Amino acid sequence: MPELLKSIQQANRSLAVLIDPEKMELDAIEAFAKAIPLTLSSLKKKLQIDQFFFFVGGSTMENTDINQWIKKLKEHTDTAVVLFPGSPEQLSENADGLLFLSLLSGRNPEFLIAHQVAAAMQLKKTHLEVIPTGYLLIDGGKETAVQRVSKTVPLSQNHIQNIVNHAYAAALMGNQLIYLEAGSGAVKSVAAEIVREVSAQINVPLIVGGGLRTIAQIEAVYNAGAKIVVVGTAIEENINWNG
Repeated sequence: MPELLKSIQQANRSLAVLIDPEKMELDAIEAFAKAIPLTLSSLKKKLQIDQFFFFVGGSTMENTDINQWIKKLKEHTDTAVVLFPGSPEQLSENADGLLFLSLLSGRNPEFLIAHQVAAAMQLKKTHLEVIPTGYLLIDGGKETAVQRVSKTVPLSQNHIQNIVNHAYAAALMGNQLIYLEAGSGAVKSVAAEIVREVSAQINVPLIVGGGLRTIAQIEAVYNAGAKIVVVGTAIEENINWNG
């Protein structure tokens, strides 16, 4: 069994720090890598975290050399780096793994299958651990970059059964992770009730991200059944963030 996926399955709580390379210059990586361990240590104690990941990706990333960026990050950290790509152009052999995303909440064929086909042969030639991931965009109270770029509509948090149906279908299709995403800078995170209902119906690890800014919010999401919680904007705005 692949090592990253195995570690996710076996851990009780994992936390991923989402980094958009377009928002962090190459020469800022070393300082980030030196500062982030104190933040992670604090979060580990407060939330009983078993392991950490860096998720790297963005919706556009038009002006970034992703290979050089990840190579630089890997020079300064031992934390596993997992690609969270918005397009086939965001692949890099320098990472440890990749979430092979299908945007199943939308109906845009570019994000359901076209990007995946474009990336397939490139991924076949890499050492990357590729993890099929059903990606569900959930309404976080504001239009997100994912919504604009993908030209899809997020699933309403008022229709929980519809979200459950999408997640269960994603698992039946063979996805090894399910990701509920409220979007970067979301006004409201994915409700714990939704996390609870989804986790009760699937037998694969659940990732939850978007709009999580407090320890209480994150604790509620873990208690509801999330295996991985993703924090991005809070740490992006304050490297010393600790909830």
